[in-house]
Amino acid sequence: MAVKLFVDNLTHVDFSYLHPERGLLGESWAVQLVLDGSLDQQGMICDFGVVKRRVKQWLDERVDHCLVVPMQMPDLKLNATEGVTEIEWRYPDGSRFLCRAPEQAIAAVPVDAIDERGLADWCRDQLLALFPDQVRGVELAFVPESIDGHFYHYSHGLQQHDGNCQRIAHGHRSKIEIYRNGQRDEALEGAWAERFRDIYIGTRAHLCSEAEGEHHYAYTAPQGNFELTLPARCCYLIDTETTVEQIAMHLAAEIKTEHPHEEVVVRAFEGIGKGAIAAA
Repeated sequence: MAVKLFVDNLTHVDFSYLHPERGLLGESWAVQLVLDGSLDQQGMICDFGVVKRRVKQWLDERVDHCLVVPMQMPDLKLNATEGVTEIEWRYPDGSRFLCRAPEQAIAAVPVDAIDERGLADWCRDQLLALFPDQVRGVELAFVPESIDGHFYHYSHGLQQHDGNCQRIAHGHRSKIEIYRNGQRDEALEGAWAERFRDIYIGTRAHLCSEAEGEHHYAYTAPQGNFELTLPARCCYLIDTETTVEQIAMHLAAEIKTEHPHEEVVVRAFEGIGKGAIAAA
């Protein structure tokens, strides 16, 4: 008799990656895991607590809140020296992308494009070593959230964050809900989702220069120095740190200026199942 151990929704990963056509792209995926093996003296393939802890820790260190880079993507250049990694690439129209960050903020994957299956295969090949000998196989799947309404992909970095959110190019795939006088406005949701399509939401104080159609951001955070250059058309500036709370407040304020006599409520999501509510 064969038996396997499964863990649905083990964790979520929020990260950004380089897409060969769309450029910097924020993403959020749920993680599903299946282990194949024999039973130990406790009658288990592996304790659920051990599975969750080890896989989540590995994903937190290697993928979550990283810039994931497909190393075999055309025109990509990577230079790593003294704990700093620099990624340079050109958008299809010739616009420049440059990211310089501490090495732990960038995950270099030996594929030509990042997708759910390819990244899962790369992770799976390394995860088996985390488990006892009776675990003989690991199946890993990344699953995008099923979203009926409007959503957008965004990237950002939080200089003042103590954890990995400080990394300048990580992101999320997020839905949005907008209410005017208690009524859902799906048309307005669609307009903002389109405006934020594949966007980098930057803090104005981090913008060091804007010339020749480029934005150059830089800041120093606890993990080190971060720099990012990308086309200005891919950027949206706000005056505060780009936490989901501040994004929700910004959206509510912007929508309120267009509808000054109505109550506006924005539910802005940060990836899967979490976010902030702002009212104006």
